[in-house]
Amino acid sequence: MKIAVRVKTNARKNDVQELEAGAFVVYTTASPIEGKANAKVIELLAEHFGKPKRCITIVRGETSKEKIVEIL
Repeated sequence: MKIAVRVKTNARKNDVQELEAGAFVVYTTASPIEGKANAKVIELLAEHFGKPKRCITIVRGETSKEKIVEIL
């Protein structure tokens, strides 16, 4: 399954919100430096969907706020 994710970095808390079917907003306290935010996004989505982190990969948008994420 592929989903669209909008990432908001340097937020006050970590949170995942579903906007519509297949579109999510992920708020993370991590900064976007050295891939810290991407790692936190994967961790938060794994918790939200109840999957291990290895099942979640960023397909497109490694350096963008708009990402396409694949969940196996």
